Amino acid sequence: MKHFIYLIFLAIFLLAPQVVFAQSSYVLPYPSAMPGNKFYKFHEILEFVSKYWYFGNFGQFTYNLNESDKYLVEAKTLFEYKQYLLGTKSLEKSNSYFVNTWPYLIKAKTENKDISKKQAILREDSLKQIEELMKLSKEVPETFTWSPEKSKPTDLFLKKSIDKSIKIREQYL
Repeated sequence: MKHFIYLIFLAIFLLAPQVVFAQSSYVLPYPSAMPGNKFYKFHEILEFVSKYWYFGNFGQFTYNLNESDKYLVEAKTLFEYKQYLLGTKSLEKSNSYFVNTWPYLIKAKTENKDISKKQAILREDSLKQIEELMKLSKEVPETFTWSPEKSKPTDLFLKKSIDKSIKIREQYL
């Protein structure tokens, strides 16, 4: 009888529907060097130089989308560790790179290139980033006052920053 009960629990566990939170199959990258790391400055220089490695409109689209993803993951990680000032800066960088993706697709379209696959990638990325931002919005406080030791405090409006980021990405759905 005891084994029968274990088998029932095992069957329920294996056959129960799994809850999936993902709206998109797009996968964000693992965070690289983070602010505060001694290699972070080197990482930023490498990022600046790698911009010139990506040729053409599709290359620049890919570069900007990758950087947007990277900085979103960086912001998410910093927010999770309550490094709100650095997280806000990373989120702004992510927004900037994300906005830069669309002009390169438009240029490619004016050159009679098929942009449908890139548009689908941008849509999937937008969905994934919105999903992550919505999760993040539930975890961070509405506002936060950043008080450095020898400087004036700075009020950070975290929810507004995240809502702005979501609105930017919703434009590309």
